[in-house]
Amino acid sequence: MTPHLSRPTSAISRREMLRRCGAGFGTLGLAALLSEFPALATENVDPLAPRPPHFRARAKYVIQILANGGPAQMDTFDPKPVLTKYHGQRLPIHLETERPTSTALGSPFTFARYGQSGLEVSELFGDLAAKHADDLCVIRSMYTDTPIHENSLRLMNCGASIMARPSIGSWITYGLGTENRNLPGFVVLVPKGMPVAGADNWQASFLPGTFQGTYIETQDRKASELIDHLANTDLTTDEQRAQLDLAGALNRRHLASRHDPALEARIQSLETAFRMQTAATDAFDIEREPEHIRKLYGDTPQARQMLMARRLVERGVRFVQVWHGTLQPWDSHDNIEKAHRKLAAESCQGITALLTDLKQRGLLGETLVIWGGEFGRTPTVELSQGEKVGPTAGRDHNHYGFTMWLAGGGAKGGVVHGATDDFGFRAVEDRVHVHDLQATVLHLLGLDHEKLTYRHSGRNFRLTDVHGNVVRRLLA
Repeated sequence: MTPHLSRPTSAISRREMLRRCGAGFGTLGLAALLSEFPALATENVDPLAPRPPHFRARAKYVIQILANGGPAQMDTFDPKPVLTKYHGQRLPIHLETERPTSTALGSPFTFARYGQSGLEVSELFGDLAAKHADDLCVIRSMYTDTPIHENSLRLMNCGASIMARPSIGSWITYGLGTENRNLPGFVVLVPKGMPVAGADNWQASFLPGTFQGTYIETQDRKASELIDHLANTDLTTDEQRAQLDLAGALNRRHLASRHDPALEARIQSLETAFRMQTAATDAFDIEREPEHIRKLYGDTPQARQMLMARRLVERGVRFVQVWHGTLQPWDSHDNIEKAHRKLAAESCQGITALLTDLKQRGLLGETLVIWGGEFGRTPTVELSQGEKVGPTAGRDHNHYGFTMWLAGGGAKGGVVHGATDDFGFRAVEDRVHVHDLQATVLHLLGLDHEKLTYRHSGRNFRLTDVHGNVVRRLLA
C-alpha cells in the first residue's frame, strides 16, 4: 500500500516555476553583453574607458567635417564637361528633382589636375588639392534616400532619417571608449547656433547619455567663453572634489535601488565636468599654439574649428564633428557662383592646414578625416530662377548622386571611387550608400558594423540598421 505523501509547504506551482525560470533569461543576456565588453562587468566601471576593437584598427580618431546644406558635386570634386556643353539647354535625360528645374547649369568654376594621381578638383578647393590630392579618397558615387535636409542629416549622422537613433560619434565612443577621460569622448564644434535637425545629429538616443556629443559654440576665442561655468569661482579644487564625492555617493546609493540610465549619465557628466576645468582650458585655447601654426590655419571661424579639432584628437578625443555653420550654409538655391566661392574661401585654408598639420605630427595615419554634405545638387537651374540661366542661378537638392572624400586613417589616398552620369545627377558606377560609408568608417576603426549593437525595445540595433557593406576599394 502506497503511503500518502502530503504536499510540502515549500512547493511551488508550475506557473510560479516558469515565472522564476523566465526571469533568469535576462541574466543570460547580461552575460552575453559582459562577454563582449568584459570591462562592464566590474563595479563602478567608467563607460568611456578605452576598449579594444573587434579587430586590428587602421584609425583611432575621426574628424567629421560637415558642409551642411549640400555642396554641388559638379562644382567641387566631380567635373562634368558634357554638362558644360549643354549649358543653357534642356538636358536629354529625365530628372526627378524636389522642385521644378529647367535648363542645364554648367559649372562656373574651372577644374585642374593635381598631384601624382592627377586628381581633378575645382578651383574652389585648388589649394587643398595642390597640397593633398594624393591623400584624398574621393567618392563620386554617393547616394542617399531623401532630398530633405533634416532627414538626410539624420541618416548621414544617425543611420535613420526619421526615428531618433544614436549618432555615429555615440556609436563609436560606445564601442571604443576614449583615451582622455578629462575631456568628452565626442565633441561637436559649431561656430554659432544649430544646424538643421539640431541636437539630433549628435544624440545618444537609447544609448547611455554619457555617449552623447558635447556641443561647443566656437565663435568666442577664450575657453572660459566657449564653455559656460568652466571654472568654479566660489570653491577651491579640493572643496569641489569633496562636494562631488558626496553627491556621487548619494547618487550611487539612489541608483542601487533602481536602474536609471539618465542618472548614470548624470553621474558621469559631473565627473567629466570637474576634470574638464583644466583640460578644456588647455584643449580649446588655440592662442597657446605657435604663431606660425595659427597663421597656417588662418583666422576664420572654420580655421579656428579645424585647429581645435586637431588639438582635441591630439589629446585622445575619439570623435570630433565640425559644422560649417548655422542651419544649412551650403544650400545654394540661387547665386551659386558667389555663394559657393564664399563658402569655399571660408573653409579651404583651414581644411588644408588640418591635413598638413596632422601629417607633420604623424597623426594623419591614425586620424580619419571625412568631408561632405548630406546630399548634392542638381545639374539644372531651379525654375524659380527663370527658364534661362542667369547670373544668379542656383541648384536644387539632389540625393541621387553626390561627392564626399576621406583622408588618412587607413583610407586609400589619391583615388577616385565610382562615378555619376555625364551630367552629375545620378550615381551610376560603384554606388556607395550612406550606410555603406558608415560601415566602412566603423571598419577603419576596427569595428564590425554588424556586431556593434545595443539591445533596445526587444531587438538589437546598430548604426547601419539592417543595411550597409564595407567598401573595401576605399581601404589602403
